[in-house]
Amino acid sequence: MNHTAVLAAGTDLPEPVGSGWHLVLAALAGIAVIVVLITWVKIHPFLALILGAATVGIVAGESVPTVLDSFTTGFGSTAAGVGILIALGAMFAKLLADSGGADEIVDTIVGHASPRMLPWAMALVGAVIGLPMFFEIGLVLLMPVIYLVSRRSGIGLIPIGIPALAGLSAMHGFVPPHPGPLVAIDALGADLGLTLALGVAVAIPTIIVAGPLFGSLAGRWVPVEAPHTFDADPGTAGSGAAAGSGGDKPRRRPGFGITLTSILLPVVLMLGKALAEIFLDDGQWLRQILDVLGTPLIALLIAVLVAMITLGRGSGMGRDEISSCVGSALPAIAGILLIVSAGGGFKQVLVDTGIGTQLADWASAANISVILLGWVLAALIRVATGSATVATITASSLMLGLVDGLGSTQISLVVLAIGAGSVFLSHVNDAGFWLVKEYFGMTVGQTFKTWSAMETILSVTGLIVVSAIGVFV
Repeated sequence: MNHTAVLAAGTDLPEPVGSGWHLVLAALAGIAVIVVLITWVKIHPFLALILGAATVGIVAGESVPTVLDSFTTGFGSTAAGVGILIALGAMFAKLLADSGGADEIVDTIVGHASPRMLPWAMALVGAVIGLPMFFEIGLVLLMPVIYLVSRRSGIGLIPIGIPALAGLSAMHGFVPPHPGPLVAIDALGADLGLTLALGVAVAIPTIIVAGPLFGSLAGRWVPVEAPHTFDADPGTAGSGAAAGSGGDKPRRRPGFGITLTSILLPVVLMLGKALAEIFLDDGQWLRQILDVLGTPLIALLIAVLVAMITLGRGSGMGRDEISSCVGSALPAIAGILLIVSAGGGFKQVLVDTGIGTQLADWASAANISVILLGWVLAALIRVATGSATVATITASSLMLGLVDGLGSTQISLVVLAIGAGSVFLSHVNDAGFWLVKEYFGMTVGQTFKTWSAMETILSVTGLIVVSAIGVFV
Protein backbone atom coordinates (compact mmCIF):
# COMPACT_ATOMS: atom_id res chain seq x y z
CA MET A 1 0.00 0.00 0.00
CA ASN A 2 1.28 3.47 -0.91
CA HIS A 3 2.61 5.07 2.25
CA THR A 4 1.60 8.50 1.01
CA ALA A 5 -1.95 7.62 1.91
CA VAL A 6 -1.39 5.40 4.92
CA LEU A 7 1.31 5.62 7.57
CA ALA A 8 3.10 2.34 7.59
CA ALA A 9 3.32 0.45 10.83
CA GLY A 10 6.68 0.12 12.44
CA THR A 11 8.00 3.59 11.64
CA ASP A 12 11.16 4.25 13.61
CA LEU A 13 10.29 7.11 15.96
CA PRO A 14 11.77 8.37 19.22
CA GLU A 15 9.99 7.29 22.38
CA PRO A 16 7.71 9.87 24.04
CA VAL A 17 8.75 11.07 27.46
CA GLY A 18 5.41 10.43 29.18
CA SER A 19 2.49 8.02 29.07
CA GLY A 20 0.33 8.02 25.96
CA TRP A 21 -2.94 9.24 27.44
CA HIS A 22 -1.17 11.84 29.56
CA LEU A 23 0.51 13.36 26.51
CA VAL A 24 -2.67 13.35 24.44
CA LEU A 25 -4.49 15.02 27.31
CA ALA A 26 -1.78 17.69 27.34
CA ALA A 27 -2.22 18.30 23.60
CA LEU A 28 -6.01 18.48 23.89
CA ALA A 29 -5.73 20.84 26.85
CA GLY A 30 -3.40 23.14 24.93
CA ILE A 31 -5.67 23.20 21.87
CA ALA A 32 -8.71 23.81 24.06
CA VAL A 33 -6.99 26.77 25.70
CA ILE A 34 -6.15 28.25 22.30
CA VAL A 35 -9.70 27.77 20.98
CA VAL A 36 -11.39 29.20 24.08
CA LEU A 37 -9.06 32.20 24.31
CA ILE A 38 -9.49 33.10 20.64
CA THR A 39 -13.21 32.45 20.24
CA TRP A 40 -14.71 33.29 23.65
CA VAL A 41 -12.24 35.48 25.53
CA LYS A 42 -11.29 37.23 22.25
CA ILE A 43 -7.57 37.22 23.02
CA HIS A 44 -5.17 37.80 20.14
CA PRO A 45 -3.90 34.50 18.64
CA PHE A 46 -0.31 35.47 19.52
CA LEU A 47 -1.11 35.44 23.23
CA ALA A 48 -3.38 32.42 22.88
CA LEU A 49 -0.58 30.37 21.30
CA ILE A 50 1.85 31.31 24.10
CA LEU A 51 -0.65 30.26 26.78
CA GLY A 52 -1.59 27.14 24.84
CA ALA A 53 2.05 26.10 24.58
CA ALA A 54 2.53 26.67 28.32
CA THR A 55 -0.54 24.54 29.02
CA VAL A 56 0.79 21.68 26.88
CA GLY A 57 4.17 21.65 28.57
CA ILE A 58 2.91 21.94 32.14
CA VAL A 59 0.17 19.31 31.72
CA ALA A 60 2.73 17.00 30.09
CA GLY A 61 4.86 17.28 33.24
CA GLU A 62 7.59 19.62 32.01
CA SER A 63 9.03 22.29 34.29
CA VAL A 64 8.25 25.92 33.51
CA PRO A 65 11.90 26.79 32.59
CA THR A 66 11.98 23.80 30.22
CA VAL A 67 8.73 24.87 28.56
CA LEU A 68 10.05 28.41 28.17
CA ASP A 69 13.27 27.14 26.61
CA SER A 70 11.31 25.01 24.14
CA PHE A 71 8.97 27.84 23.23
CA THR A 72 11.67 30.47 22.71
CA THR A 73 13.75 28.06 20.65
CA GLY A 74 10.84 27.33 18.35
CA PHE A 75 9.82 30.99 18.23
CA GLY A 76 13.30 32.10 17.21
CA SER A 77 13.88 29.44 14.56
CA THR A 78 10.50 30.10 12.95
CA ALA A 79 10.98 33.88 12.96
CA ALA A 80 14.40 33.44 11.38
CA GLY A 81 13.13 31.14 8.65
CA VAL A 82 9.49 31.76 7.85
CA GLY A 83 9.34 35.32 9.21
CA ILE A 84 11.92 36.66 6.77
CA LEU A 85 10.06 35.13 3.83
CA ILE A 86 6.75 36.63 4.93
CA ALA A 87 8.37 40.06 5.24
CA LEU A 88 9.90 39.86 1.77
CA GLY A 89 6.60 38.65 0.31
CA ALA A 90 4.78 41.59 1.89
CA MET A 91 7.29 44.06 0.42
CA PHE A 92 6.80 42.59 -3.04
CA ALA A 93 3.01 42.68 -2.71
CA LYS A 94 3.10 46.32 -1.63
CA LEU A 95 5.19 47.26 -4.65
CA LEU A 96 2.78 45.37 -6.90
CA ALA A 97 -0.22 47.20 -5.46
CA ASP A 98 1.17 50.73 -5.21
CA SER A 99 2.84 50.68 -8.63
CA GLY A 100 -0.42 49.89 -10.41
CA GLY A 101 1.00 46.57 -11.60
CA ALA A 102 -1.86 44.65 -10.00
CA ASP A 103 -4.37 46.87 -11.82
CA GLU A 104 -2.53 46.25 -15.08
CA ILE A 105 -2.77 42.48 -14.61
CA VAL A 106 -6.49 42.71 -13.81
CA ASP A 107 -7.42 45.04 -16.66
CA THR A 108 -5.42 43.12 -19.25
CA ILE A 109 -6.88 39.73 -18.39
CA VAL A 110 -10.45 40.96 -17.96
CA GLY A 111 -10.23 43.19 -21.03
CA HIS A 112 -9.47 40.22 -23.28
CA ALA A 113 -12.30 38.03 -21.98
CA SER A 114 -15.70 37.61 -23.61
CA PRO A 115 -18.78 37.93 -21.36
CA ARG A 116 -19.10 34.14 -21.23
CA MET A 117 -15.48 33.79 -20.16
CA LEU A 118 -15.50 36.58 -17.58
CA PRO A 119 -15.96 34.24 -14.56
CA TRP A 120 -12.97 32.20 -15.75
CA ALA A 121 -10.95 35.37 -16.29
CA MET A 122 -11.79 36.53 -12.77
CA ALA A 123 -10.61 33.18 -11.39
CA LEU A 124 -7.32 33.67 -13.22
CA VAL A 125 -7.06 37.23 -11.90
CA GLY A 126 -7.67 36.02 -8.34
CA ALA A 127 -5.01 33.33 -8.69
CA VAL A 128 -2.36 35.64 -10.19
CA ILE A 129 -3.00 38.46 -7.71
CA GLY A 130 -3.28 35.93 -4.88
CA LEU A 131 0.11 34.43 -5.64
CA PRO A 132 2.09 37.20 -3.89
CA MET A 133 -0.66 38.89 -1.83
CA PHE A 134 -2.42 38.00 1.41
CA PHE A 135 -6.11 37.19 0.99
CA GLU A 136 -7.44 40.31 2.70
CA ILE A 137 -5.17 42.63 0.69
CA GLY A 138 -6.10 40.91 -2.56
CA LEU A 139 -9.80 41.14 -1.76
CA VAL A 140 -9.67 44.85 -0.99
CA LEU A 141 -7.66 45.41 -4.16
CA LEU A 142 -10.03 43.44 -6.40
CA MET A 143 -13.42 44.59 -5.07
CA PRO A 144 -13.57 47.77 -7.23
CA VAL A 145 -12.78 45.63 -10.27
CA ILE A 146 -15.38 43.00 -9.32
CA TYR A 147 -18.02 45.74 -8.99
CA LEU A 148 -17.07 47.33 -12.31
CA VAL A 149 -16.94 44.08 -14.29
CA SER A 150 -20.30 42.97 -12.87
CA ARG A 151 -22.00 46.26 -13.75
CA ARG A 152 -20.55 46.55 -17.25
CA SER A 153 -21.21 42.91 -18.18
CA GLY A 154 -24.67 42.74 -16.66
CA ILE A 155 -23.65 39.55 -14.85
CA GLY A 156 -24.51 39.25 -11.15
CA LEU A 157 -21.97 39.99 -8.46
CA ILE A 158 -21.75 36.37 -7.27
CA PRO A 159 -20.79 34.69 -10.62
CA ILE A 160 -18.10 37.36 -11.07
CA GLY A 161 -16.89 37.61 -7.47
CA ILE A 162 -16.86 33.98 -6.31
CA PRO A 163 -14.26 32.87 -8.93
CA ALA A 164 -11.95 35.71 -7.86
CA LEU A 165 -12.38 34.75 -4.20
CA ALA A 166 -11.67 31.11 -5.05
CA GLY A 167 -8.41 32.09 -6.76
CA LEU A 168 -7.34 34.24 -3.82
CA SER A 169 -8.26 31.63 -1.21
CA ALA A 170 -6.62 28.72 -3.03
CA MET A 171 -3.33 30.57 -3.31
CA HIS A 172 -3.58 31.50 0.38
CA GLY A 173 -4.06 27.87 1.41
CA PHE A 174 -1.83 25.97 -0.99
CA VAL A 175 1.01 28.07 -2.33
CA PRO A 176 4.04 29.61 -0.59
CA PRO A 177 5.11 32.30 0.26
CA HIS A 178 1.78 32.61 2.08
CA PRO A 179 2.15 32.15 5.86
CA GLY A 180 0.12 28.93 6.17
CA PRO A 181 2.01 26.84 3.60
CA LEU A 182 5.34 28.29 4.78
CA VAL A 183 4.61 27.29 8.38
CA ALA A 184 3.66 23.75 7.41
CA ILE A 185 6.67 23.40 5.10
CA ASP A 186 9.00 24.61 7.84
CA ALA A 187 7.42 22.43 10.55
CA LEU A 188 7.31 19.22 8.54
CA GLY A 189 10.59 19.72 6.68
CA ALA A 190 9.00 19.68 3.22
CA ASP A 191 10.80 20.79 0.08
CA LEU A 192 9.55 24.29 -0.75
CA GLY A 193 10.05 24.14 -4.51
CA LEU A 194 8.34 20.77 -4.81
CA THR A 195 5.48 21.89 -2.57
CA LEU A 196 5.10 25.03 -4.66
CA ALA A 197 4.85 23.00 -7.88
CA LEU A 198 2.38 20.53 -6.38
CA GLY A 199 0.44 23.39 -4.79
CA VAL A 200 -0.09 25.05 -8.16
CA ALA A 201 -1.11 21.68 -9.65
CA VAL A 202 -3.65 21.17 -6.84
CA ALA A 203 -4.90 24.76 -6.99
CA ILE A 204 -5.84 24.73 -10.70
CA PRO A 205 -8.62 22.09 -10.65
CA THR A 206 -9.68 23.22 -7.19
CA ILE A 207 -10.18 26.81 -8.35
CA ILE A 208 -12.11 25.64 -11.40
CA VAL A 209 -14.58 23.63 -9.31
CA ALA A 210 -15.00 26.14 -6.46
CA GLY A 211 -14.77 29.21 -8.69
CA PRO A 212 -16.46 29.44 -12.11
CA LEU A 213 -18.43 26.19 -11.80
CA PHE A 214 -19.79 26.79 -8.30
CA GLY A 215 -20.07 30.55 -8.86
CA SER A 216 -22.53 30.10 -11.73
CA LEU A 217 -24.69 27.89 -9.52
CA ALA A 218 -24.45 30.15 -6.47
CA GLY A 219 -25.43 33.13 -8.60
CA ARG A 220 -28.83 31.53 -9.14
CA TRP A 221 -29.33 31.00 -5.41
CA VAL A 222 -28.24 34.48 -4.40
CA PRO A 223 -28.88 37.16 -7.04
CA VAL A 224 -26.86 40.18 -5.90
CA GLU A 225 -26.26 43.28 -7.99
CA ALA A 226 -23.02 45.25 -7.78
CA PRO A 227 -23.31 48.49 -5.76
CA HIS A 228 -22.06 51.83 -7.09
CA THR A 229 -19.47 52.17 -4.35
CA PHE A 230 -16.67 52.72 -6.84
CA ASP A 231 -17.95 54.70 -9.79
CA ALA A 232 -14.51 55.77 -11.00
CA ASP A 233 -12.51 53.40 -13.15
CA PRO A 234 -10.30 51.41 -10.73
CA GLY A 235 -7.85 50.69 -13.49
CA THR A 236 -5.66 53.73 -12.98
CA ALA A 237 -2.38 53.25 -11.19
CA GLY A 238 -2.56 53.98 -7.52
CA SER A 239 -6.37 54.16 -7.52
CA GLY A 240 -8.83 52.51 -5.17
CA ALA A 241 -7.37 49.88 -2.92
CA ALA A 242 -4.12 49.83 -4.78
CA ALA A 243 -3.17 53.13 -3.25
CA GLY A 244 -1.78 53.31 0.20
CA SER A 245 1.81 54.40 0.25
CA GLY A 246 0.75 57.87 1.32
CA GLY A 247 2.98 59.62 -1.22
CA ASP A 248 2.42 60.93 -4.73
CA LYS A 249 0.68 58.43 -6.99
CA PRO A 250 2.72 56.84 -9.78
CA ARG A 251 2.14 58.58 -13.11
CA ARG A 252 2.12 55.42 -15.22
CA ARG A 253 1.72 51.70 -14.86
CA PRO A 254 4.37 49.08 -15.53
CA GLY A 255 3.51 46.96 -18.57
CA PHE A 256 1.62 43.68 -18.36
CA GLY A 257 4.56 41.56 -19.51
CA ILE A 258 7.09 43.03 -17.09
CA THR A 259 4.58 42.87 -14.23
CA LEU A 260 3.74 39.23 -14.84
CA THR A 261 7.44 38.42 -15.18
CA SER A 262 8.12 40.10 -11.84
CA ILE A 263 5.34 38.10 -10.15
CA LEU A 264 6.50 34.78 -11.57
CA LEU A 265 10.24 35.38 -11.03
CA PRO A 266 10.48 33.87 -7.51
CA VAL A 267 8.19 31.02 -8.55
CA VAL A 268 10.42 30.16 -11.50
CA LEU A 269 13.58 30.34 -9.37
CA MET A 270 12.17 28.01 -6.70
CA LEU A 271 10.79 25.59 -9.28
CA GLY A 272 14.15 25.65 -11.05
CA LYS A 273 15.83 24.47 -7.86
CA ALA A 274 13.29 21.66 -7.46
CA LEU A 275 13.79 20.51 -11.07
CA ALA A 276 17.57 20.70 -10.74
CA GLU A 277 17.43 18.35 -7.77
CA ILE A 278 15.54 15.84 -9.91
CA PHE A 279 17.39 16.02 -13.21
CA LEU A 280 20.93 17.25 -12.42
CA ASP A 281 23.69 15.48 -10.54
CA ASP A 282 25.26 16.92 -7.39
CA GLY A 283 28.33 19.01 -8.09
CA GLN A 284 27.32 20.25 -11.54
CA TRP A 285 27.84 23.99 -11.88
CA LEU A 286 24.29 24.58 -13.13
CA ARG A 287 22.87 22.59 -10.23
CA GLN A 288 24.88 24.66 -7.76
CA ILE A 289 23.71 27.95 -9.30
CA LEU A 290 20.05 26.87 -9.35
CA ASP A 291 20.31 25.62 -5.77
CA VAL A 292 21.46 29.05 -4.62
CA LEU A 293 19.02 31.08 -6.73
CA GLY A 294 16.12 28.82 -5.81
CA THR A 295 16.66 29.04 -2.08
CA PRO A 296 13.46 30.73 -0.87
CA LEU A 297 15.24 33.58 0.88
CA ILE A 298 17.42 34.33 -2.16
CA ALA A 299 14.53 33.93 -4.64
CA LEU A 300 12.27 36.34 -2.78
CA LEU A 301 15.09 38.80 -2.11
CA ILE A 302 15.91 38.87 -5.81
CA ALA A 303 12.21 39.33 -6.62
CA VAL A 304 11.92 42.33 -4.30
CA LEU A 305 15.09 43.96 -5.67
CA VAL A 306 13.97 43.40 -9.26
CA ALA A 307 10.45 44.68 -8.46
CA MET A 308 11.91 47.89 -7.04
CA ILE A 309 13.17 48.53 -10.57
CA THR A 310 10.49 46.95 -12.80
CA LEU A 311 7.48 47.98 -10.72
CA GLY A 312 8.80 50.90 -8.69
CA ARG A 313 10.93 52.79 -11.19
CA GLY A 314 8.80 51.37 -14.02
CA SER A 315 5.76 53.19 -12.65
CA GLY A 316 7.57 56.46 -12.14
CA MET A 317 8.33 56.18 -8.42
CA GLY A 318 11.37 57.98 -7.12
CA ARG A 319 13.87 56.46 -4.70
CA ASP A 320 12.16 57.99 -1.69
CA GLU A 321 8.76 56.71 -2.81
CA ILE A 322 10.09 53.20 -3.35
CA SER A 323 11.73 53.22 0.06
CA SER A 324 8.52 54.45 1.68
CA CYS A 325 6.44 51.86 -0.19
CA VAL A 326 8.65 48.94 0.84
CA GLY A 327 8.90 50.12 4.44
CA SER A 328 5.14 50.60 4.77
CA ALA A 329 4.57 46.92 4.02
CA LEU A 330 6.07 45.79 7.33
CA PRO A 331 3.79 47.30 10.02
CA ALA A 332 0.75 45.63 8.45
CA ILE A 333 2.24 42.14 8.84
CA ALA A 334 3.62 42.51 12.37
CA GLY A 335 0.68 40.57 13.79
CA ILE A 336 1.12 37.77 11.25
CA LEU A 337 4.82 37.47 12.06
CA LEU A 338 4.14 37.20 15.79
CA ILE A 339 1.38 34.62 15.30
CA VAL A 340 3.52 32.49 13.01
CA SER A 341 6.54 32.68 15.31
CA ALA A 342 4.43 31.84 18.35
CA GLY A 343 3.14 28.90 16.37
CA GLY A 344 6.73 27.77 15.96
CA GLY A 345 7.13 27.92 19.73
CA PHE A 346 3.93 25.90 20.19
CA LYS A 347 5.25 23.33 17.73
CA GLN A 348 8.55 23.01 19.57
CA VAL A 349 6.81 22.37 22.87
CA LEU A 350 4.82 19.58 21.24
CA VAL A 351 8.04 18.13 19.83
CA ASP A 352 9.97 18.26 23.10
CA THR A 353 7.18 16.67 25.12
CA GLY A 354 6.93 13.76 22.65
CA ILE A 355 3.27 14.28 21.81
CA GLY A 356 3.83 14.09 18.08
CA THR A 357 5.63 10.78 18.49
CA GLN A 358 2.78 9.38 20.56
CA LEU A 359 0.19 10.42 17.98
CA ALA A 360 2.33 8.88 15.25
CA ASP A 361 2.44 5.58 17.11
CA TRP A 362 -1.34 5.55 17.49
CA ALA A 363 -1.95 6.52 13.87
CA SER A 364 0.46 3.80 12.75
CA ALA A 365 -1.32 1.15 14.78
CA ALA A 366 -4.72 2.29 13.49
CA ASN A 367 -3.50 2.48 9.87
CA ILE A 368 -4.88 6.01 9.45
CA SER A 369 -4.31 8.00 6.28
CA VAL A 370 -1.85 10.79 7.10
CA ILE A 371 -3.27 12.95 4.32
CA LEU A 372 -6.82 12.59 5.65
CA LEU A 373 -5.68 13.01 9.25
CA GLY A 374 -3.83 16.23 8.44
CA TRP A 375 -6.88 17.60 6.64
CA VAL A 376 -9.28 16.65 9.46
CA LEU A 377 -7.10 18.19 12.16
CA ALA A 378 -6.73 21.45 10.23
CA ALA A 379 -10.44 21.57 9.36
CA LEU A 380 -11.54 21.04 12.97
CA ILE A 381 -9.23 23.74 14.29
CA ARG A 382 -10.25 26.09 11.46
CA VAL A 383 -13.94 25.68 12.32
CA ALA A 384 -13.20 26.15 16.03
CA THR A 385 -10.92 29.20 15.77
CA GLY A 386 -11.83 30.80 12.45
CA SER A 387 -8.14 31.24 11.62
CA ALA A 388 -6.55 29.41 8.71
CA THR A 389 -3.09 30.28 9.99
CA VAL A 390 -3.75 28.94 13.50
CA ALA A 391 -5.28 25.81 11.99
CA THR A 392 -2.19 25.23 9.85
CA ILE A 393 0.20 25.89 12.73
CA THR A 394 -1.57 23.53 15.12
CA ALA A 395 -2.28 20.74 12.64
CA SER A 396 1.26 20.69 11.25
CA SER A 397 2.64 20.62 14.79
CA LEU A 398 0.53 17.58 15.61
CA MET A 399 1.59 15.83 12.39
CA LEU A 400 5.34 16.03 13.04
CA GLY A 401 5.93 12.43 14.03
CA LEU A 402 3.62 11.06 11.36
CA VAL A 403 5.74 12.16 8.40
CA ASP A 404 8.97 10.50 9.57
CA GLY A 405 10.11 8.08 6.91
CA LEU A 406 7.96 9.57 4.14
CA GLY A 407 9.51 10.79 0.89
CA SER A 408 9.68 14.46 -0.06
CA THR A 409 6.67 14.22 -2.39
CA GLN A 410 4.55 12.56 0.28
CA ILE A 411 5.48 15.19 2.88
CA SER A 412 4.55 17.95 0.42
CA LEU A 413 1.16 16.31 -0.09
CA VAL A 414 0.59 16.26 3.67
CA VAL A 415 1.40 19.98 3.73
CA LEU A 416 -1.17 20.59 0.99
CA ALA A 417 -3.79 18.47 2.77
CA ILE A 418 -3.32 20.61 5.87
CA GLY A 419 -3.62 23.71 3.69
CA ALA A 420 -6.88 22.40 2.24
CA GLY A 421 -8.27 21.73 5.71
CA SER A 422 -7.27 25.20 6.89
CA VAL A 423 -9.78 26.92 4.57
CA PHE A 424 -12.72 24.66 5.45
CA LEU A 425 -16.12 26.25 6.26
CA SER A 426 -15.44 29.90 6.95
CA HIS A 427 -18.22 31.13 9.23
CA VAL A 428 -19.05 33.80 11.80
CA ASN A 429 -15.80 33.47 13.81
CA ASP A 430 -13.70 34.26 10.72
CA ALA A 431 -12.93 37.89 9.88
CA GLY A 432 -12.96 36.97 6.19
CA PHE A 433 -16.62 35.94 6.49
CA TRP A 434 -17.65 39.43 7.59
CA LEU A 435 -15.34 41.12 5.08
CA VAL A 436 -16.99 39.25 2.20
CA LYS A 437 -20.49 39.80 3.62
CA GLU A 438 -20.07 43.56 3.80
CA TYR A 439 -18.33 44.00 0.46
CA PHE A 440 -20.93 41.89 -1.35
CA GLY A 441 -23.84 43.42 0.54
CA MET A 442 -25.28 40.05 1.54
CA THR A 443 -27.17 38.79 4.56
CA VAL A 444 -25.57 36.25 6.90
CA GLY A 445 -27.64 33.49 5.29
CA GLN A 446 -26.59 34.52 1.79
CA THR A 447 -22.95 34.63 2.88
CA PHE A 448 -23.24 31.03 4.12
CA LYS A 449 -24.77 29.96 0.79
CA THR A 450 -22.00 31.57 -1.25
CA TRP A 451 -18.73 32.31 0.56
CA SER A 452 -18.92 29.57 3.22
CA ALA A 453 -20.05 27.00 0.66
CA MET A 454 -17.26 28.05 -1.71
CA GLU A 455 -14.61 27.66 1.01
CA THR A 456 -15.97 24.22 1.90
CA ILE A 457 -15.99 23.09 -1.73
CA LEU A 458 -12.47 24.47 -2.15
CA SER A 459 -11.29 22.54 0.91
CA VAL A 460 -12.92 19.22 0.01
CA THR A 461 -11.90 19.43 -3.65
CA GLY A 462 -8.34 20.19 -2.58
CA LEU A 463 -8.32 17.08 -0.38
CA ILE A 464 -9.65 14.95 -3.24
CA VAL A 465 -7.01 16.24 -5.68
CA VAL A 466 -4.19 15.79 -3.15
CA SER A 467 -5.36 12.25 -2.38
CA ALA A 468 -5.58 11.46 -6.09
CA ILE A 469 -2.01 12.65 -6.64
CA GLY A 470 -0.92 10.56 -3.66
CA VAL A 471 -2.25 7.42 -5.33
CA PHE A 472 0.03 7.83 -8.33
CA VAL A 473 3.29 9.04 -6.74
